[in-house]
Amino acid sequence: MLDIKFIRENPEAVKKGAAAKGVSIDIVKLLKLDTVKRELQASAEKTRALQKELSAAVPKATPEEKKKLLADSSKLKEEFLALDERLKLIDGELVAELMRIPNLPAPDVKIAPGESGNEVALISGKRPQFDFKPKDALTLGEALDIIDVDRASKVSGSRFGYLKGAGAILEFAIVRYALDILMKEGFVPVIPPVMVGEKAMKAMGYLDRSADEVYHFAADNLYLVGTSEQSVGPMHMDEVFEAAELPKRYVAFSTCFRREAGSYGKDTRGILRVHQFDKLEMVSFVLPEHDDAEHKLLSSLEQKMMKGLGLHFHVLNIGSGDLGDPAARKYDIEAWIPSEDKFRETHSTSTTTDWQARRLNIRFKRSAAGKTEHGFVHMLNGTAFAIGRTIVAILENYQQADGSVKIPEALIPYCGFDRIEKK
Repeated sequence: MLDIKFIRENPEAVKKGAAAKGVSIDIVKLLKLDTVKRELQASAEKTRALQKELSAAVPKATPEEKKKLLADSSKLKEEFLALDERLKLIDGELVAELMRIPNLPAPDVKIAPGESGNEVALISGKRPQFDFKPKDALTLGEALDIIDVDRASKVSGSRFGYLKGAGAILEFAIVRYALDILMKEGFVPVIPPVMVGEKAMKAMGYLDRSADEVYHFAADNLYLVGTSEQSVGPMHMDEVFEAAELPKRYVAFSTCFRREAGSYGKDTRGILRVHQFDKLEMVSFVLPEHDDAEHKLLSSLEQKMMKGLGLHFHVLNIGSGDLGDPAARKYDIEAWIPSEDKFRETHSTSTTTDWQARRLNIRFKRSAAGKTEHGFVHMLNGTAFAIGRTIVAILENYQQADGSVKIPEALIPYCGFDRIEKK
């Protein structure tokens, strides 16, 4: 959520920033609600103050004066309650309008519609060369008996899969590999709940224009997370950090769930685009002035882990039209997938500035020169590994002519074997 004071002072910039994300907002309606709210607040405070003055005068009044004071006080109380009720209604309407406004693109984000503003910022490694026609990950996984989507379809329907044997071991190896790197950077491992309440999910910004992607249990009013930060961000809801506690960094492992609404017919084979997947997610809470540095750190850690696996990838600076509501800036990593002869997304990292923190009411305080400063923290998130997609990249890039798959050197100590072979 944006600061209402900022909106008052920069209405055109807010309207333009929202439009850059393809979102149309009624800034006139919002500012009118804000004006009415402030007028009602002033009237309510004035009425309340007068009522208190009359009440305070009652003990010293004569019997005749007391009768009039009580009557006038009672009338003012009724007026105050009516104003207060009206104020609550207007405030509710104003908050609803504020919640519809996405975070504005950062100044260094390219303004362009859709994916047209996404630009390659870095290319790492080289494409693997094969003297045979490379197979896709599902073909390899089925032949090696480590992926089974047919039985998963029988049990759960489309877009599910079983990861078995060496495939399951490979997942845990990726998790341990990432944790060993990130814990040295001060990230605290977390296994969070995968079901969150409406207040938390809405505050994170995933029910405004992305609700059709989220699994919802109406009877319990609980939502399944589509990414771990939806559960980790609200950990500190309504809390205040001392400045010395920041940055606060977490790396969360969880199973995630997405309906993949609107993607029917896309990537239906294999485990690239599925309803259920496991993910490691980095989440940081920082002071506002450390936002840019933290975002660069998260991106550099993603790149470090991918380089450690010897995978060919590129980094994209994401344009305004491809940013979700919470993000002010986002960098994506796409790994090379030989069977498709193109790059596919495996990582992203975003800063949400104070947009999520305002909705979650997560603040900081610090004292200097005898003064105490209060403000909202900045929140950032970044994929450590979307594990299923990483396994796809490993299988395809490390496949051998005989159908076996080599294990990246960095993962061998965690796997206990250096190759996945047919049994």
